[in-house]
Amino acid sequence: MNRRNLKMIDLSVPLDPQAKEPMPPQIDYITHEEGAKQAAQLFGLEPEDFPDQKAWANEAITLSTHSGTHVDAPWHYASETNGERSRTIDELPLEWFYGDGVLFDFSNKQQGYEIQVDDFKSQLKEMKYDLKPYDIVLIRTDADKRYYQENYAQSHAGVSADATRWLIDKGIKVMGTDGWGWDIPFYLQANDYKQNPRDGVLWAAHFVGKEQEYCQIEKLANLEKLPVRYGFKVAVFPVSIKHASAGWARPVAILE
Repeated sequence: MNRRNLKMIDLSVPLDPQAKEPMPPQIDYITHEEGAKQAAQLFGLEPEDFPDQKAWANEAITLSTHSGTHVDAPWHYASETNGERSRTIDELPLEWFYGDGVLFDFSNKQQGYEIQVDDFKSQLKEMKYDLKPYDIVLIRTDADKRYYQENYAQSHAGVSADATRWLIDKGIKVMGTDGWGWDIPFYLQANDYKQNPRDGVLWAAHFVGKEQEYCQIEKLANLEKLPVRYGFKVAVFPVSIKHASAGWARPVAILE
């Protein structure tokens, strides 16, 4: 592959304390001057021993594994998947996270719309494309454009449990959204449940992971920059965190 002919599109949001997600990171920015003091303390030196009394810049970050763009592991959904212990993010095969991307555009759907199987089938018919095992499915709702707005976590269309199950049955292991979550916004689930308490309302699409193994990418971005709906690669390798329910990632679409 000729590198000069490659185009790469960043599909992630930045880790930013100013983001209006429910669990934004806290970042302590350590200056070069402070870095000189750190280095001096670590190695028995004086800050004055460094040119201009400056050494490394550094950052100390406090965050959840679900802050920013990340990949959810089966362990996030439940402790067991189909009767077996659910795998954590460090246990999943890397092969899942590099593959052919397929973009579904639901940016015309209202916030809170629940995407159904027929919605996917309709777009596949328009694209003249059939999903195949290990395709990486991307859901565009344009919620990423509200990443710095107060209603960000409530501003996406979500995927139904039936549609999630249908994608898994097609052999999809990794599916992602530019919304804060894969399901419809949680406040809608909660309101529905409080009015009529019953199973299959709260976190319904996530809980499909109790039945079959799959991963979600949450808080994608820039899906409108993709010039095609398929015919591109996606690399979305999660950070390996021991026994964790998720790992941060910087998904990239690769076009030739």
